[in-house]
This record gives sequence, structure tokens and C-alpha cells, in this order.
Amino acid sequence: METLTNFLTAIEGVVWGPLMLVLLLGVGLYLQAGLKVMPIRKLGMGFKLLWQGRSTAKGEEGEGEVSPFNALMTSLSATIGTGNIAGVATAIFLGGPGAVFWMWITALVGMATKFSEAVLAVRYRQVDEAGDHVGGPMYYIRNGLGRKWAWLGGAFALFGAVAAFGIGNTVQSNSVADGLGQSIGLPHWITGLVIMILAGAVILGGIKRIAKVAGKLVPIMAVAYILCGLLVLIINADQVGHALGLIFGHAFTPISAAGGFAGAAVAKAIQFGVARGVFSNEAGLGSAPIAHAAAQTKNPVRQGLIAMLGTFIDTIVVCTITALAILTTAWTSGETGASLTALSFNEALPGVGQYVVSFALAVFAFTTILGWAFYGEKCFEYLFGVASIKFYRVVYILAIFVGSVLPLGFVWLLASVFNAMMAIPNLIALALLSPVVFKLTKDYFDGKEILPGEDLSK
Repeated sequence: METLTNFLTAIEGVVWGPLMLVLLLGVGLYLQAGLKVMPIRKLGMGFKLLWQGRSTAKGEEGEGEVSPFNALMTSLSATIGTGNIAGVATAIFLGGPGAVFWMWITALVGMATKFSEAVLAVRYRQVDEAGDHVGGPMYYIRNGLGRKWAWLGGAFALFGAVAAFGIGNTVQSNSVADGLGQSIGLPHWITGLVIMILAGAVILGGIKRIAKVAGKLVPIMAVAYILCGLLVLIINADQVGHALGLIFGHAFTPISAAGGFAGAAVAKAIQFGVARGVFSNEAGLGSAPIAHAAAQTKNPVRQGLIAMLGTFIDTIVVCTITALAILTTAWTSGETGASLTALSFNEALPGVGQYVVSFALAVFAFTTILGWAFYGEKCFEYLFGVASIKFYRVVYILAIFVGSVLPLGFVWLLASVFNAMMAIPNLIALALLSPVVFKLTKDYFDGKEILPGEDLSK
């Protein structure tokens, strides 16, 4: 295990090195500039379309499997998870308060990335042998860039199918098992078994059942967590200004050791801020567009405007509340991960806070497992066909239990490596297909009819 851990650590240092940070932020900035900052300017329009998309749009019946709203909820079910609770805490512990600033930057440029991913996913989606709409990076690489690029789509699908077992499965069950073990003393194996049984009952029902559960659980739990977080900030209102000062002050300057905090250089703030930001909102990974490709819509741009909200809600709203709750309370305690977030909430809400975090972590992790089950199976389907889905689902469900008893550090390391391996093919495709995104977007706002499969040369 030690040899494998060292090997993966070495790989992580390369794939999450300067090149990856430049690629992630560079492509995001390029797309944001090419779109003339539209994702930020049209944020309100995105929320309006989301509200309208709670049911199938008139005249668009049969174009997909789930409503535009539930497509976003499925996407959010996979992003709002341990990254918002444990990931933010880990970023602060390893990179200092300045890491939060770089999480924000990742989110702001990531809105353009997520918008572009969804536009391309709907534009180049196709119907599989089972009659379902399928799409995502592997399809827009092959159908958009041509057959000569199909190997790159295959590489994404391979990394995505494997990454689902990390970011979307074992990391989630492990974090819940660890959190419940510390808060109420529940053995890890019992937690893993319960999650495996509950998740299995939903996963075996496919995208429609996953979307239905996500559409109900995600909004309720997200609002409840946000309200509890705001209560913590109200109680510690006198420290919020200082916390914001730490975030902006140490985004560009190193911070010294304090209490149980070991100190951090600026490079660490950037590295862990970007890495954990991407882990949380998944902008650039290419996972979310797999869900948006199943949306009941004929218009790629409309779905893109809804999709970009996922990054805003996940990082700018939820992660910020977690970060400020930590920085106004116990960030120098020496704790990390979900334990640090639980300690922070509990300092403001004694006897209640740790249970709020544990419950939120459990629900968020559960929905993340559901969302990533769909992502993983669609990647696996791309490689091996529709008939392979049932096999993948069974293996994925069994891995939930295994993840709950694995060492925490190793699980996070594995997830981090495969996240990066997914992002590389997707970011290359986004850069090469950006003219398609820009044209579709311009035509949409010029009032022209935009349909999937239209001749873009017109």
C-alpha cells in the first residue's frame, strides 16, 4: 500500500502541477472572454430558465429523459458533497485562508467552462440502443472533432469510469463513515453497508429514478445547510470581516503557522484552492455535461445557462459559507477535513453543530454517489456498449462498502489523480470546439433558432 501511495503521490504532483492549473484557469478565462463574460452577466436569466425548467418545456416532449431542472439537480447531486464540507476544510488546512480566494476564481471562470460543456453536450448528444439520450465529452469529442479524435474521447471515458469510483463513490462513503464514526461512534462497516443498500435501490433504477430522488433531496438539504451556515456566521458576525481579510490578504502572500495550523506558501494556496475548487464544482472535469445531455430540451444554449448555475451555487454560495464558518471559529485547531467543519459549526452551535454537519455530509455524499453512478455508467457504456451497464452498476454499488473502510488519505489521493486525468481530454476538446460554443451563443442571443444537429456552417 505504501508503494502505491508513493506512486500516486508522485503522479498527483505532476497532474496537479503548474501545467494543470494553467490549463484549467487558462481555458476557463479564454471561454469567459470569448463569451464576453456572458455567464456572469446572464446569471439572473439562468435562474429564470431554471425555474421554468421544472417540467418539460412546451413543444420539447420526447427530446430527453429528465426535465432541465432535474438535469441540474442530478448535476448538483454529484457536485454538492464532501468537497463542500471536507474539501473546503482540507484546502484551508493545507493552503491557508488564501486558498478560498482561488476557489472563487476557479468558480468564476468555471461558470464559462460549465456553460460550454453543457452546450456541447446537448449539441452533440445522440440516442443509444436503449433509446436514451447520451452525451458528454466522449461524444462531443468524437462527434464534434471527428473520428480521428475518437481515441481522446475513449481516454476520457476510461478515466471517467474509473474516477467515478474515487470522487463519486469511495471518497463519499469514506467521509460519511469517518464523520459518523467521530460524532456518534458508528462503526465504519455499518455506515458503508447502509449507504450501499440505500444507494443500490436508487442506482439500479437508472437516470429517471436518480433524477427524481436528486430533484427532491438536493434542494431541501442544500437550503437547510445554507441556513445553518448563515446562523453560524450571524453568531460570529464580528469575525466575518477578519475572515474575509485573511482570504484576500493571503491569496498573494504566505501565512505563518498559528496554533495547529502549519502555515502555507502562496503556491500552496493556489494549488489547493484550485484543486479543491475543481473537486467541489467539477467545472472542467467533464462530468456534469453527461447529466445535462439527458435534459428534455431542444436548445443547447438554454441548457448551458442552467448548467452554469451549478458552479455558482456549489462554490460561490455553499463553499463560501463553509469557509467563513471555519475561518470565524476553529481553523487553527489542527483539525482537517469534515472534522474541522464539524468543530467549527459546533463552536457556534454547541451540541448541535457537529450533528448538522454529519447529517448534511451523509445526505450530500449519498446524492453524490447517485449522480456519479450515472456518470460512470455512461462512460462505461461508451466503451463497452449498453449491455455493460448492469455489470458496472453492481461493481459500483459494492465499491461503496469497500470505500467506507479504506484509509482516508489514500481515498482522497486516488480521487485527486483521476480527476485530473479526466480534465485533460475535456479541456483540450473545449478549447478546440470553442468556436461552436461562441456561434451557438451568439445566434441564441440574436434570436435565431438553435437546434441540436443543425448545420453550423450556415
